[in-house]
Amino acid sequence: MTPPAPATVSALLVGGIAPLGDKGVPSGIDKRAVARPLRIAREGLDGDAQGDRRNHGGPDKAVHHYPFEHYARWREAIGPHPLLERPGAFGENVSTSGLSEATVALGDVFRLGSATLAVSQGRQPCFRLNLRFGRPDMARRVQESGRTGWYYRVVEEGVAAPGDALVLIDRPLPDWPLTRLLATLYGDMLNRDELAAMAALSALPENWRRLAARRLENGRVEDWRKRLTGEEAGGQGA
Repeated sequence: MTPPAPATVSALLVGGIAPLGDKGVPSGIDKRAVARPLRIAREGLDGDAQGDRRNHGGPDKAVHHYPFEHYARWREAIGPHPLLERPGAFGENVSTSGLSEATVALGDVFRLGSATLAVSQGRQPCFRLNLRFGRPDMARRVQESGRTGWYYRVVEEGVAAPGDALVLIDRPLPDWPLTRLLATLYGDMLNRDELAAMAALSALPENWRRLAARRLENGRVEDWRKRLTGEEAGGQGA
């Protein structure tokens, strides 16, 4: 797997908590680009917030990166949409061109400004994307497309600004591009060899390793309904 060239950060984005959708679900998905330098701390960028701290944010999801080149693919898939005219549609904190799930690997360590970030996991899309786009299938579309983006944990706090370079400085797991991880999660979901390898990845958060271990033990894929639609398995709304 060839290491990617440095990518220029075209936007850094943050957002506060606001009601989302008809039910006013608390969410920080509405991120806006800022022109000033921002401090990147252990739990994310200054001025950023998450409406559901149980499933979003925290050290393993401190910074969300979404490739801007995916936007053209989404316009092809769902047609023109106001959210797709500028970065921030997917709740990302970092927007670049030149990096993707195919060129970034789990555990990759990047320098951004004076901060150091490590790729911690892919994104598991949730129903807030449905509410944001006004489409009941958007979260599932993102999952099935593989265009999920990814998260970083903050190895070293620092300051970054739009226009800074995102530079790969270490690649401890070259055999684990994010496409392989996402294929195990959402494609060949009961491949025992891949699940065993995933469960052994110390770079993954514990809950992802447990997910792989449960599939190995039970021979079943977990129910995604609540995450993708906001409904419980019995049909009760979230």
